[in-house]
Formats: sequence, structure tokens, C-alpha cells
Amino acid sequence: MTKNTMHIVFFGPEGSGKGTQAKLLSEKLNVPILTSGDLVRDAAANDKGIIGEVCRQALSEGKYVADSEMFVLWKWRLKDEDAKGGWIMDGFPRNVEQAQFLDDKIDKYGYKIEKVFYLDLNEEESYKRLIARGRPLHPGSTELHDSPERIKQRLTIYKEGEKNVLDYYNNKGVLFTIDANQSIEKVHEDILKHTQ
Repeated sequence: MTKNTMHIVFFGPEGSGKGTQAKLLSEKLNVPILTSGDLVRDAAANDKGIIGEVCRQALSEGKYVADSEMFVLWKWRLKDEDAKGGWIMDGFPRNVEQAQFLDDKIDKYGYKIEKVFYLDLNEEESYKRLIARGRPLHPGSTELHDSPERIKQRLTIYKEGEKNVLDYYNNKGVLFTIDANQSIEKVHEDILKHTQ
């Protein structure tokens, strides 16, 4: 398989470095990054219907968008021209229902996920990194997306789905666990070992 047709998922708690590692790997493999966050922000800014409204509300409350709406957003995104080659997915799937949806969807397009990188980081470290990041709810907002309450809420939701997602991909033989407590360079190095 040529490098640019790989379909890779980054999985792990917020703060584990998924975005950073996805960017580094994307540059190396020359494939686009598909992220839930971008889909939600794009719909919030441009969609005048119910999906846009749901996304705007989720962003204003610092919460996740429900699966039913996320599935619609991903159906749209996976039909885009640049999603027909290889890609790296960040922030999706977060639970086993999303993982099954993704498999069903891409199976129809004739491809599958070859690698899932689980960036393993404990909850305490995730929390510390997110507090330090202090991302605003939206550009120019004084209210934080990464407030203590919102971080705890999102990490709790993530934790609820974590084991099932790991089991799901482990059973498919595509799961690679990476220690996310290391330096950015070392994590990237460990990931590259599995993409050669």
C-alpha cells in the first residue's frame, strides 16, 4: 500500500497531543487531516439549518455534538474530493457506535482504517494540559472552552467510551498504543515506526 492511501485514526483524551501528532504525520505522509472540531466549527459558521444551530449551541456550551448530528457532518465530509485518498482522522470516533458508523461508511467507499494510534495519557495529565492550554469558547471570547467544569465533563464522556473503542480496534488488529507522556518528538518517532 502506498503511503498516501493510508487511513489513520488518532484516539485519546483531549490534551494527549492528537492534533499536534496528526499535523506532524500529515506533513510526513502528505495526506489531509479530518477533524470533528473543524466540521463542527464550519457547520456553526456556515449552516443555516438545524445542524448549524446544534453546532453553535454545542460550541457556546463547550460540549460535544450528539452522534446523530456528527454522523450527518461526517457523511458530508467523507464525500469530499480530498477525503477519497488517504487521511488522518482526529477527534472521531469517540465511542464504539461512532467507530461502527465510520467502518460502515468507508466500507461503502471501498477502503478501511489501517491504523489506530491510541495516545495514552492519564486523566490528571490531560486535565493539567487543558487548563494550561486555556482555549476560548470561540475566537475573541473571554469565556473558556477549557474551563475546569467543561474539561471534567468532556473527559468523563471520553472515559465512558474509551475501553469499548480500544477493544473494538484491538479486535480488528489495527490498534497501536503510544505513550503520550513523552516529548512531542519521541511520540512522533514512535508513531513513525508503525507507518513505514
